[in-house]
Amino acid sequence: MLGTHEFRPLALAEARAKGLPDLAIVTVPHPIGGIAEDLVARKAVAAAADVLTLLARGGAASASDTRGATAGAATSRHRAPDELLAFQDFVMERGWGDGLPVIPATADRVAAMRAGTRRGAGDLVAILPPRLGRATVERVAVNAVLAGARPEHFPVILAAVEAVAQPAFNLQAVQTTTHPCSPLVIVNGEIAQRLGINAAGNALGQGHLANAVIGRALRLTLQNVGGARPGREDRATQGHPGKYSYCVAENEAASPWEPLSVERGFARGASAVTVCASEGPHNINDHGSATAEGILTTVAGTAATVGSNNIYLGGEPLVIMGPEHAATVADSGWSKDDFKRALWERARVPLSRFDPSNLERFALVYPAGFKDRPPETLTPIAREWSDVMIVVAGGAGKHSVLIPTFGATRSVTRRVEA
Repeated sequence: MLGTHEFRPLALAEARAKGLPDLAIVTVPHPIGGIAEDLVARKAVAAAADVLTLLARGGAASASDTRGATAGAATSRHRAPDELLAFQDFVMERGWGDGLPVIPATADRVAAMRAGTRRGAGDLVAILPPRLGRATVERVAVNAVLAGARPEHFPVILAAVEAVAQPAFNLQAVQTTTHPCSPLVIVNGEIAQRLGINAAGNALGQGHLANAVIGRALRLTLQNVGGARPGREDRATQGHPGKYSYCVAENEAASPWEPLSVERGFARGASAVTVCASEGPHNINDHGSATAEGILTTVAGTAATVGSNNIYLGGEPLVIMGPEHAATVADSGWSKDDFKRALWERARVPLSRFDPSNLERFALVYPAGFKDRPPETLTPIAREWSDVMIVVAGGAGKHSVLIPTFGATRSVTRRVEA
C-alpha cells in the first residue's frame, strides 16, 4: 500500500480490517497535492526505492508495521473504575470518548437500552468502515449509553446507524476524508414530536436532550465500532462541532410544504430518519426580502462558492430554511420544487473564478462539467436541480442556513421501527 505518512494510521487500520495485517506500507512525506511537480517527482523516486526494497524481501511488512496493524484488539467486556472522574480518564485513554463526559455503560444500563427495541442483542445492524466493525444491537446500545441516550431514543439511533451503512451514503469515504463532514440526522414524523427532538428555535444548537444524545450516539458508534478515531483513521483537517452531535427534526408544523420524509415516499406522520454527510451550517441572513425572488437571490449568492465539494463532486447541498423565509417563498406561490429549480439555475459559479490547477483536477473528476469548457461557463452547485435538499426548521427570525455536503455521497432515509 502506498500513501502519505499522515495517512499511515488509516492504512494500518484498513489492512487489519481486510485481514492483511502483514501488508507492506510505503509512505511519502505529506502532502502530494498542490505542490510543485519537481517535488512530487523527488518524493516518487524515494518511494520507488522503498517499494523495490520491499519487493526484494518478499513484500512483508516491517515489524513496526505489524505491531501497528494488530494493536488495539479488544475483548467485549472491560473492568472499569467505579469513580466517575476516573471512568472518564479510562474511556479517553482507550480512545472511546469524544472529550465530553460519558455515562458508564454497565450491563444493567445496556440491558435497559436494549429494551427500546424488539431486536436481539446479537442482531447485526450494520457493518461500519473503516474497521469493518460489526455494529450489533448490543454494541450500538453500549455507545448509546455512553452518549447519555434513553431507551426511547434507541429506535432512532438504530435507524440512523442502518442509514449511514447503506452503500449510497459512502461511509468509508465520509469516515476517513479530510473534508469537514459528519452525518447530520434529520428526523421526521410522529417520533420527533414524541421524543422532543427540537425543530424550532435554536434547532441546530444546544438545550435539547434528544437532539444531543441521538446525534452523539451515532457519532460514538461510528468511532468505536466503525473505527474512525479522530486524528488517526478520521482524517478531517479541521472537522466541525457537528462531529460531537448533529441531529435536528424538521419543523413540519411551520412548513408550507411537504416534509422531507414525504418527498422520500413515506406517509405523512410516519417516523423516519434521513442522514446526509454534512458540513457545519452557514448562516443566510435576509431580513429585507418580501418575495420568493428576493430570498432566492440571497440564498443563491451564499451557495455559489468556489470552495464547495458539491461544485465538482455533485451530491446534495442542503438548505435548512427558517419558517419565515419558507413562508415568504410559499406566499409568492412557489412550491418547494419551484425553489429548488430556481436555486439550481441561479447558484452558479463562472469557471473564470477557479484557479487553473483546480480546473484541471475537476476536469479529471467530472469531465462533462469542466473539461475544455470556456471561462464564462457557469457551473451549478449540484448535478441536477432535484439534488438540492430543502428542509424547514428553526424558530422566529429571518434566517436560513446553507449546509454543503461531502459531495461523493447520497443522503439515505430509513423508517424508524418502534
